[in-house]
Amino acid sequence: MTHRNRPTRTFLACLGTATLLTACGAGSPEAGRPNTAPPSPSVNTQTGSPTESTATPPPSTTPSGPPTRPANANGLTLAAAEQFVRYYNTLLNYAAETGDTGPLLGASEAGCENCKSYASFVAQANVANGLIKGDYREQITDVPELYRGDSGRVGGSALVTVGAYVSQKSKSAAPRNIPAAKYKREFALSPKAGSWVMYEMKLVKQ
Repeated sequence: MTHRNRPTRTFLACLGTATLLTACGAGSPEAGRPNTAPPSPSVNTQTGSPTESTATPPPSTTPSGPPTRPANANGLTLAAAEQFVRYYNTLLNYAAETGDTGPLLGASEAGCENCKSYASFVAQANVANGLIKGDYREQITDVPELYRGDSGRVGGSALVTVGAYVSQKSKSAAPRNIPAAKYKREFALSPKAGSWVMYEMKLVKQ
């Protein structure tokens, strides 16, 4: 359930400035998630060799096209802002699955650094080219904070869960095992052509 006009001090302070989130922490270059060191590989006690990582892939089918923005995510109301945040999450997952970052960047401000970092990573490493495997999809469980700032932007946070997955930056790079985790995505939205777009975001591990 979304609580309207509930202040979050860090983001509320940023919403009143022209450099939203610049001083509020940078996000991760890898799929928009905090950098985590890969866990030590497990070792087969009989052979002494590292065992292969296993990440259970989620049931999926190749999407026929990018997610369509729902009608209730149009407009500049707070209700539309919440639905946009949920829609944007589907764009993140679509980009990670296909490597197609056009729809994601089209729903982002050109200056959104973490949006571009996410897009840059998944354009190189994604499910389609075999460099992301496992339960990589982000799931929003709630949007508990949503409020307007003095600048006319909307700020807030969403609660996100991600399963365990394995990613590589390239086919020659060592796999990184990312455990299942819960995050809070702090975000700011700005108006564009009568609807919201992502102005900036960062993911904080809980």
